[in-house]
Amino acid sequence: MAGRKPKPTAVKKLEGNPGKRKLNDKEPMPVKGMPTCPAWLMPEAQTEWKRLAKILSEMGVLTEVDRTAFAAYCQSYARWKEAQEHINAEGATYETENGMQRPNPYVAICNTEQRLMLSAASEFGLTPSARSRIMAASGVNKDEVDEMEALLGGDS
Repeated sequence: MAGRKPKPTAVKKLEGNPGKRKLNDKEPMPVKGMPTCPAWLMPEAQTEWKRLAKILSEMGVLTEVDRTAFAAYCQSYARWKEAQEHINAEGATYETENGMQRPNPYVAICNTEQRLMLSAASEFGLTPSARSRIMAASGVNKDEVDEMEALLGGDS
C-alpha cells in the first residue's frame, strides 16, 4: 500500500486534529493495561522495558496489544547498544591481513538497529519530533472544562 500510513484516532485527538477531518469513531480501542515483559528479551532489552513501560502505559500509548511492537523497540535498543559498545572497544574499522582498512561489521549492525529502534520509538512518542506532534493531557485534570473550548463548542 503506497502513501503515508494512517495515524491512529487517539494520536489525531492528542494532536488536536489539525486537518479537522472526520475522526474514525469505529477504530478499535484496546483496553488499557500494561503488558508483561517477554522473558526472551535480551537482558538490556528487559532493562529498557522496565525503564519505559510504566511511563508509556500511564501516558496511554502502551497497552496489552502493543506488547510485540514495544518488545521490538526494546530488543533493537539492546542490539544497537551492544553493537555500539563493540565499536567503542574495537574501533569503527579494522585492518585486513593485506593491510587494507575495512569497516567493522558492527557498524552495519549498529546502523540497522538504530534505524529500527528509532522507527519503533516514534510509534510510542519516544523522540522529540514525535512528542512535538502530541498534546499530552498529563498533569491536567480531565474533568476540568476548558472555558475556551466550551465557548467555541469544542470537546472538553
